[in-house]
Amino acid sequence: MVRAVLFDLDDTLFDHQHCAREALLGVRELHPCFERFEASELEASHARILEALHLEVMSGRRDLDDARVERFRRLYAWAGIECDQGLATRTALAYRERYLGARTEVRGAAALLAAVRPHAQVVVVSNNLLDEQQDKLRHCGLDRHVDVLVVSEEAGMSKPDPHIFRLALQRAGATASEAVMVGDSWANDVEGARAAGIRAVWFSRDGTRAPASDVQTIFSLEPAQDVLRLILGEPVTEVTREPASALRR
Repeated sequence: MVRAVLFDLDDTLFDHQHCAREALLGVRELHPCFERFEASELEASHARILEALHLEVMSGRRDLDDARVERFRRLYAWAGIECDQGLATRTALAYRERYLGARTEVRGAAALLAAVRPHAQVVVVSNNLLDEQQDKLRHCGLDRHVDVLVVSEEAGMSKPDPHIFRLALQRAGATASEAVMVGDSWANDVEGARAAGIRAVWFSRDGTRAPASDVQTIFSLEPAQDVLRLILGEPVTEVTREPASALRR
């Protein structure tokens, strides 16, 4: 019996990719240096810089506001522009404003959480700052579907460390054999959960096949009832209609 379903937040329930993409459109308008790059190039470079600085914030080596400004100083440097503090700060503020305006759930997230809750506790396990993640959940109306929130800042550990998954299980009052983890990061969500003895379902948003054949993969959170049956370990007929929602093993 599944008593707890653990979910990642960013790019599993909350659509960070969409927000970042929309915010970077605003950044492109601030300086002509970005116009010579394809949107995908700019997104990839921004994502690499963001991830590196995110690790510094999580470890306490840099505060969040400083990291946001430094992110754009590095992005300008990548584009070949020497950026002063003023330009980096203005760009960070413009990005943040547009990011906040674009916040939304991953399609189908609320419906899936609502479908899960009559059967099991909903537990969100996320690598980020507590206030930031609580605000995302509230803004998207997902907080009312969440029973337990475990965030690396307050937990003192980050995925894929199996201890953060064990902490989530402890707070949910469930054992590893009674839980399932759903997330988009193979390294953090799938490998981390499996190291803690938890069955994992990989959410492959771009359609990539799972590196391991024994891990179930979903390509969408819809239809909710099909995803729910897979999470609960029930037989699921593969669905191939648009939008892509195939549930495969």
